[in-house]
Amino acid sequence: MKITSVLVSQPRPAAVEKSPFYEVSQKCELEIDYSPLIKVEGVSLKEFRSQRIEVLDHTALIFTSRTTVDSFFKVCEQARITIPETMKYLCSTEAIALYLQKYIVYRKRKISFADGSFTGLMDLIVKNKTEKLLLTLTEPHKPELIQTMEKLKIKFNKVVLAHTVSADLSTIDAAKYQMAVLYSPAEVTAFMNGFAEDKRPLIATFGDGTTRFAINNGLTVSVMAPTPGAPSMAKAVEMFVSKVNAGEEVEPVVLADNHQAEDFVKAVQAKDSRRYKSKKTTTITAKK
Repeated sequence: MKITSVLVSQPRPAAVEKSPFYEVSQKCELEIDYSPLIKVEGVSLKEFRSQRIEVLDHTALIFTSRTTVDSFFKVCEQARITIPETMKYLCSTEAIALYLQKYIVYRKRKISFADGSFTGLMDLIVKNKTEKLLLTLTEPHKPELIQTMEKLKIKFNKVVLAHTVSADLSTIDAAKYQMAVLYSPAEVTAFMNGFAEDKRPLIATFGDGTTRFAINNGLTVSVMAPTPGAPSMAKAVEMFVSKVNAGEEVEPVVLADNHQAEDFVKAVQAKDSRRYKSKKTTTITAKK
């Protein structure tokens, strides 16, 4: 099989020539089409209120996407909720932290961000566990973050601020493509629901969570990014297409078991145990 046409589940870039996939299309003689398989919709004020969450009862907000940032400030404006300047913001990435400037004055003392990894965000949350935390979510969401916070007995509330739904895929001819590039578990779901099994192209997935979700749902993943050899999706696709079109056999992606959530919980519990023993020893010595 030769790969000549690829579907990327993203909006078409304003300047296609500046897209990382443009260079790939030139090198590998590919036709690249852009069409999001999903769309994210913010919740209505009625739905927000039905969750019975009092925003002002919290001292820190946890954001993992810009969509939830937009939806949060929109519903707060509609509900006439004024966010105090003392509110803290814990963001999974620097990009989300900087995006907050659209709504608030950026101050480092109240805005913190992680490196985009699960453990990075959990470290940030643990450091702020004495705050009254409100976790903002897009439905559906990955359960690991909530489960880990609960195992560590971190007190928090959660609120759904957006829903991910499938886009209209009726105009997409799946048979035209030899590969589809997917960036989230929701896109994998849309891919499975929207394309007949016998017409599905090969898939490339971004991130451990998306790849694991696809494999767990019975799909074969041909390409995954990021990896040490392919830090971007475009580079991973380029490497795969070059090999396949040259007649090479490429093995599908295989993932080892994921224990990062359990490992993090064990690490924190071990640290707390050492801290407790040290404190106990100090107290006994002081009594003597």
